[in-house]
Amino acid sequence: MEQGLRCASCGEEFIPEEQSQRMIRVARRLGIWGEPLKLRRKLSRSGRGTVLRIPTDIERSLHLRGDETVLVSKAGKKIIIELGG
Repeated sequence: MEQGLRCASCGEEFIPEEQSQRMIRVARRLGIWGEPLKLRRKLSRSGRGTVLRIPTDIERSLHLRGDETVLVSKAGKKIIIELGG
């Protein structure tokens, strides 16, 4: 978590340049810089299961073929999908 400064009159928050650059470096290392952090998708039903369609842009960027094994876990109200297994 980064520390910022808050304007006393308007409440706007400012992050010092050094900390901002650090956040950008971490985001690039994690592979999330310049890409949306969250995409809204609708679940659908197929037989007795629930299906989540992976958007084409993510499929291309991860070079998915459609036969990969994934790890699916739950963290609170989040569903985490990881390649590998």
